[in-house]
Amino acid sequence: MHVPIRVLNVLGIPLKMRTRRKLRELLHKCRKTADTQERVLQKILALNAPSRFSRERGLSPRMSVAEYRRAMPIGTYDQFAPYINELREGRFDALLGPHNRLLMFALSSGTTSESKFIPITRRFIDDYRRGWAMWGIRAVDEHPGLDRGHILQFTSSENRFQTPAGTPCGNISGLVTAMQNRLVRLLYTLPREIASVAHPDAKYYLVARLAAADPIIRWITTANPATLVQISRVFARHAESIIRDIRNGAAVSPFPVSDEESRRLHPYYSRPNPQRAKQLDAIAERTGRLRPADIWPELMLLSVWTGGSAGAYLGQVREQYGDIPIRDHGLHASEGRMTIPLADGTPAGLLDIASHFFEFIPEEEIDSPQPTVLLAHELEAGRNYFILLTTPSGLYRYDIHDVVRCVGFRDACPMLEFLHKGASISSITGEKIAESQVVSACRTASEALGHPLPQFSLAAKWGDPPGYELMIEHSDVSRGGDWNAFVHRVDGELQQLNCEYEEKRRTSRLSPISLQILPDGAWSSLSRERTQRAGASIEQYKHPCLIPDLKFLPRFLGHLAEQTSAESTRVGG
Repeated sequence: MHVPIRVLNVLGIPLKMRTRRKLRELLHKCRKTADTQERVLQKILALNAPSRFSRERGLSPRMSVAEYRRAMPIGTYDQFAPYINELREGRFDALLGPHNRLLMFALSSGTTSESKFIPITRRFIDDYRRGWAMWGIRAVDEHPGLDRGHILQFTSSENRFQTPAGTPCGNISGLVTAMQNRLVRLLYTLPREIASVAHPDAKYYLVARLAAADPIIRWITTANPATLVQISRVFARHAESIIRDIRNGAAVSPFPVSDEESRRLHPYYSRPNPQRAKQLDAIAERTGRLRPADIWPELMLLSVWTGGSAGAYLGQVREQYGDIPIRDHGLHASEGRMTIPLADGTPAGLLDIASHFFEFIPEEEIDSPQPTVLLAHELEAGRNYFILLTTPSGLYRYDIHDVVRCVGFRDACPMLEFLHKGASISSITGEKIAESQVVSACRTASEALGHPLPQFSLAAKWGDPPGYELMIEHSDVSRGGDWNAFVHRVDGELQQLNCEYEEKRRTSRLSPISLQILPDGAWSSLSRERTQRAGASIEQYKHPCLIPDLKFLPRFLGHLAEQTSAESTRVGG
């Protein structure tokens, strides 16, 4: 079905008006954040009050916040796992009320080696979608013309497999896509079917092939900026075959694609487009490559995570996609949507006080047996906190292990910026390095020395004394520059950021950071290994900029050596 964009915009006017009204209502509620949050807590408790979990703990919608805290301890996934396992078997009243229908389980790799099954209910997804809509309408209104082009969005399947009770398990982005208005869906370049392609490299190729054929993409959105970097690499490596496929009306992936996947996608790429192929040929001949910024000259906005370790990718993203505005997605996870950014160029967003009930623990008190627990309006600007969630999906006072910084307020509602996972801290000798500090040190060193900032990881290593190695792939190092000076500068910047690290370095309890050059393809190997082990999708994978595990480095280097040896044997044979 082909409908002109101007017609879609006219048909979408009522939807836009409703979304703008919802955003105005949320901003109005910021004036009474405490009252809004108390009402949200009462609604959530009422929703699941008939469940066995709620009855066993005496949870009641008539509770005050103080009574709720006394009845419900702060918890992690392990506390809810037995009840979630019952949900997987079809015993839904274990955790949910009768009017709170379970739609799917979102798979989350989290900080553990096995997948977490996060329940997603109808009430939860309605709130989640409302948050996305408010975020989106704000972006559209601040970028005139943005809605007169197409949207390139990357998602994963919501139905990778099913539980014994028949509940789909997968990625929440796939469910949101499946529930989109049909007319709105026509604005998106990629079909839903591409989310189900199993082989990650095949999926990237097919995404690049279909996206390159669309010249009027104005908005690209994906949670992880590493996805954008990977797509640009696909264009660099497979430009000739992508152009050929567009010309011929084909999609001859160099990677495995099943017959069923090909059948489902065939209608979307089977029409030859020699005119578009000619345009791409001209770009490649003029510039020597296919760069996203040249492929989509009308591109107006990128939407990706920019906080925490994700910020390390922004230099590469701008190099490939151009110097255009970037709007953070906001802090969201399978467990819930936490913030809604209201402006470009900042990872900070407004706490979504109308969807979940939030509590906060000061970062320095997280290991205390009786930490201070604050409500949203009680935070202080400039301080860091661990965030706790109470959601309609049956998670109560859930410690998601995210560390956020309060950067200010809109009326009484805090504006929060994601810093790092609580687990993303390394402390060999008490230095307590945070992943956000590593990213900041590398970015500052890159800017100071004029170095491009490649994909990297800082890994702990044992020795006499112990220390850290900065790992970078060979192709990035070979681009030129004094990388020893870069590593030295990173070490110095880290000492400026972390007084404990500076003290351990000054007293020789930690050795200087050293450089470890990895073979090309090392990061792809790591992402495959971690996603396969955790049962997560490639879109969920977050490249670790800090790896605190002392066993990781020798294990990973040994694995890469075995791979290189095996490939050499195959070539020799």
